[in-house]
Amino acid sequence: MSDSTSTSTDTTSPTAASTGSANGSTARPEGGFFPPRKVILTKEHLEAFQQSRTHEAIVGYITALNECVVGVKLTDECAVSPAVQAVLDILDRVAETARNIPPVDNKASRFGNPAFRTFYDKVSEIAPELHRKIPGLPEAAIPEVSVYFDEAWGNRTRIDYGSGMELNFLCWMICLEKLGVFQESDHVALVIKVFWKYIEVMRVLQSSYWLEPAGSHGVWGLDDYHFLPFLWGAAQLRGHKYIRPKSIHDADTVEEFSKHYMYLACIKFINSVKTASLRWHSPMLDDISAVKTWDKVNSGLLKMYLAEVLGKLPVMQHFLFGSILAWDGPLPAVPAGSPGQDDAHWGHAHAMGDRGGVGQRENGWGDCCGIPVPSVFAAKEAEERKRAPGATLAGPGIRPVPFD
Repeated sequence: MSDSTSTSTDTTSPTAASTGSANGSTARPEGGFFPPRKVILTKEHLEAFQQSRTHEAIVGYITALNECVVGVKLTDECAVSPAVQAVLDILDRVAETARNIPPVDNKASRFGNPAFRTFYDKVSEIAPELHRKIPGLPEAAIPEVSVYFDEAWGNRTRIDYGSGMELNFLCWMICLEKLGVFQESDHVALVIKVFWKYIEVMRVLQSSYWLEPAGSHGVWGLDDYHFLPFLWGAAQLRGHKYIRPKSIHDADTVEEFSKHYMYLACIKFINSVKTASLRWHSPMLDDISAVKTWDKVNSGLLKMYLAEVLGKLPVMQHFLFGSILAWDGPLPAVPAGSPGQDDAHWGHAHAMGDRGGVGQRENGWGDCCGIPVPSVFAAKEAEERKRAPGATLAGPGIRPVPFD
């Protein structure tokens, strides 16, 4: 994304209608709550989604949270409501669950660790109990809301993680706000406390279970897993007196300010697990660093998210529609002989030819079942074994190796 292509009209004016929480109102679906299901199979379905109220709600929520953290540091004090604290406690419980389920001995493989499936099953098992601790959440809504929660940690079958799973966590927060659990006054805390805690938990899962990047080239060129920390992280830096987009190339700046800003924290993470320059392993981030202002970076990333996440069939074919985030149009017919929505390849636009996915229409890169890519953490350990036989992954302090 160059400076000239990063400019955009102002699309960051959130509306109360988009977030579904105007005046603290609670969404009560007329037909009752039900577990979300996949609907999008074709480009036509995707185009219908892009014109829907659900798409408007998602974009409105992203922009609302984006605007509320302009100039805000991760280390700033902010109000933490009982609902926000309950969610932070839930995220701590998820992290504890991961610590109690260590990876199995999987030295023969550089791909996802099977212990992730045990972790996933355990989180799904305790999810109803965890949701009952959220003040103001209707009991009847738990089976619907908890599906987004379960799917926010990665794909159980493929043991991978990408922008679609990150979107599930965002949708979980949207649902809680639509149900009156969160209020507009919680928005700052939702970004710098709740969402950032989620990212920290995900780093634990990614490094422990070697989650593969979903799709064949990561999350559309930013890093292997995430997008929103860059978007909201750029908002945090808008108007900063000294830190410029090009400052990501200054190691001292990244080290000193990564504890305050998500964008720099993500750059620090990338530098800790990959060697060489950003130009080599993260060319999009390198291009973005040439943009003059964080305002242009922020608006450009928002446009990129709309196009490359919410506008890409390989990502949105996994999106889950329920009564809170509803599908507006008629439900598509499922082709005869399809494996059903619970199948890991239901409705997929695969990257590598016809693999029997339902309604498959696409070729090219995908955020789904493309060429399997080893976790960068697995690549690290493999290199460590070459240098010191018997060595094991030791955590964030291990030496970086070239990304492969």
